[in-house]
Formats: sequence, structure tokens, C-alpha cells
Amino acid sequence: MQQMIDFAKGPLFALTFLIMVLGLLRHVIIQVYSLIIRKGRRLKNAAWKKIALDGLSWVIPVKHIIPGTRIFSASSFLSHIGLIIVPLFLAEHVVLWESFLGIGLPSLGTGFADALTLFTIACLLILFCYRTFVKRHREASVGMDYLLLVMIIVPFTSGYMAAHPWVNPIRWDTMMLIHILSGEALLLVIPFTKLAHIVLFFFDRISNLHWQLRPGAGDRVAEALFEEEVRAS
Repeated sequence: MQQMIDFAKGPLFALTFLIMVLGLLRHVIIQVYSLIIRKGRRLKNAAWKKIALDGLSWVIPVKHIIPGTRIFSASSFLSHIGLIIVPLFLAEHVVLWESFLGIGLPSLGTGFADALTLFTIACLLILFCYRTFVKRHREASVGMDYLLLVMIIVPFTSGYMAAHPWVNPIRWDTMMLIHILSGEALLLVIPFTKLAHIVLFFFDRISNLHWQLRPGAGDRVAEALFEEEVRAS
């Protein structure tokens, strides 16, 4: 079992991490190409101050919360905090980053890491329950939404259990292997799912550059769509 853990923490982690990086880099290259090559003229006249302020407003998206979805939206936003901080700054992960990338990062205290992990799991479970039991969220959800939530919950839960033997129902090495493999499975799917927004967030905020229409284009689109209806009436 230890050999499997060592393999998962070594070569397998390196492979899955490389696939994630290359996949996300592909997204960035495509977006940059679209902006510079295809939308170059619009970049000069873009309202960058407005775009920057709009992007910053999403850091703490209070004003973007849709009425009636406060708990869902708050859980989604707060879960992102744990999803970023715990994988990067958990002490055991910091050792991995240092050995693999040569990057030294500050580590979280044990108590704070445990609290943040449990808080993140709670937020993810709230999201899962809303998508399952609340009609408006269930109708807007697809199978991948549920699968991604499960794929995120598993490494957080298994990691917490592996670090706390008194809540771990199975052997430590088995739980640790589950934690590592589930985390690496998550790395693999990031570039190919909506989780890619970890790098596409900025490009989403300047999406108006992509959707600007030339003067009069709106009228021509309306004419093409509704001309037959207008004639029939």
C-alpha cells in the first residue's frame, strides 16, 4: 500500500498536475488570441476602468446575489475560499509543493486548517442539497454539477479523515490513497469543466469585448429573425 501511495504522490501527481497546467494554459492562449488577434481594435477603446471595477466587484459579489438565492450564493462564494486556501497552504501540501515545484509557501495552523476544511465541506453540502431539493436550482442543474460537487467533497473529506484517525472508519493508508487519487482526479477534470474558471475568471469579466456588435447590427439581426413573422402579420 505504501508503494501505491508513494507512486500516487510522485509520478502520478506530476502527470496529473502537468495535464492540468497544460489544459489551463490552452484556455488562456485561446482567450488571449481571441482578444489580441481578433478583437485588437476593441482593446484600444475598451472601458478598462469599468472592466476592472466590475471584476473587483466579483471578489466579494454581494451586489450580484440574485434575490432568493442568498444562502446558495453565499455558500458558493465562501466555499471558494476554502477551495483555494486549503490545497495551497495546508502544511502537508506545502511540503509537496516545495519538493515538487521548489516553491516555499506559508502553512496554515492545524486548528485553522481543520476549521476551514470542515467549513468548506459544509458549504459544498449546502450547495448539493440546494441543487437536489430546491426546485429552481434543481431545474438549472445538470449531472455534471452534482458530479463536480462530489469530486470536490471527496478529497476534502478523505483528507480530514486521514488526518484525524478517531473519525476515520477505515485504515489510514487506504483513506490517504483515496484522498490522493480523488485529488488527482479533480486536477484532471479542471481544464475540461466549468472549474476552468480559475483562469477564465478575468476573461469572463471582459466578455463584453467579445459580444460588442457593430452599429446597426442589432436591427439586422432582428430583421433576420423576425422578418417572416412581421410579413405574416
